[in-house]
Amino acid sequence: MNLNKAFILGNVTKDPEVRSMPNGNQVTSFSIATNRFYTSSSGEKKQEAEFHNIVCFGKLADISSRYLNKGGLVFIEGRIKTRNWVNAQGVKQYRTEIIADSLQLGPKSSGTSSGSSGNSNYRSPASANPEPEMSKQEEIPVIEENYTPPSDDNSAGLKTVSFEDEAVDEIDVKDIPF
Repeated sequence: MNLNKAFILGNVTKDPEVRSMPNGNQVTSFSIATNRFYTSSSGEKKQEAEFHNIVCFGKLADISSRYLNKGGLVFIEGRIKTRNWVNAQGVKQYRTEIIADSLQLGPKSSGTSSGSSGNSNYRSPASANPEPEMSKQEEIPVIEENYTPPSDDNSAGLKTVSFEDEAVDEIDVKDIPF
């Protein structure tokens, strides 16, 4: 059994380059940078970047060309492929790429200035209406350990069931249908 699978989470280094194949299908190519942080044997903290060439076909090419731009965070799942060709000088060239099978966009950056596309990780498609930006981030509620929800009139029609007061019969293994 063989497996050729790559998972890459990183930042786009330049806007996707869009091309068309002879049959009319769209192709995009772009590069993603991933960072590795480590401590050397001398105790010095270091960082190194690795650059990955990504190629998208069809629907993924359309999505990547419309929504990705430089600096955007993206998760790519795909397979590794190495192409080779002979250049004009007669030298054999190699290029290793990740052919994307799926793509997941990272979060949009939360810029404070309105209409700042330079700060955003994504371009809005021309046909879409721009979404209004929020002036502040939504607050995440904190639920403490001993929190007791307030009792309400249960106007939604939901039935509250409590098993503390009822005796629960044990399930016999013979009653399981499988």
